[in-house]
Amino acid sequence: MLEDQTWKRAREQFLTAKVALIPVGSTEQHGPHLPLGTDFMIAQALAREAARWTGAICTPTIPVGISEHHRQFWGTLWVAPEAFRAYLAGIARSLAYHGLRRLIFVNGHGGNTAALREVARALHQEGIYALTWQWWPGVAELIAELFPGFGSHAGEPETAMMLAIAEELVDKGALEEAAAEGAPRWGLSQFGAEVAFDASDFSRSGAVGDPRRADREKGLKLYEASLEQLIGLIRWLEGLPEEKLRPGEHKP
Repeated sequence: MLEDQTWKRAREQFLTAKVALIPVGSTEQHGPHLPLGTDFMIAQALAREAARWTGAICTPTIPVGISEHHRQFWGTLWVAPEAFRAYLAGIARSLAYHGLRRLIFVNGHGGNTAALREVARALHQEGIYALTWQWWPGVAELIAELFPGFGSHAGEPETAMMLAIAEELVDKGALEEAAAEGAPRWGLSQFGAEVAFDASDFSRSGAVGDPRRADREKGLKLYEASLEQLIGLIRWLEGLPEEKLRPGEHKP
């Protein structure tokens, strides 16, 4: 990983690598059973393993994101979206200065998604091709197969993933509380309008879904399938012609 290298060893990596991975997540409540760092831990595990398989550079993990909607739960940290966007753009520009203009934000927190896509669009105008990748869309069919009617935040998929990568951090004794005081789905609507602003508006435990249905075996299946997706994206990005990385010309 980049933080483990001296600058001379880093130079050798930058001269050979074609893609850089920037793991991004959050430090926020994930029910009474999962650690606050769940999102960044999953992103970090996938990014580091993919870097080992592909030779991509993996930067240090960004552990705090856009999580104000979880603020009522103790330990949740957050930054303003504008600060988050500026920080990530700065990291991307520093990688580009060292010659890497093909980047992947490996994002573990859905609350970061809109901001990351805004950053990626702005960077594209500067000649930096940055993509936002999240582990759950690419394995959506597998999630549905393993957990019919699954929940989202701190529910079955995230709990299973944490059991796969850091089982010792999962409080299995709190699974009953998570399910009993959780919500069946994310959000709360009235007459077609979303009326909840914070997770505490609809979930007393902070969880969504039934994490009791998760187990390590299913988590390993999700982890391996997600890793395969990320490695595939890296290989695709490595082979993309230079002209495909730049914004298109104005129409005549």
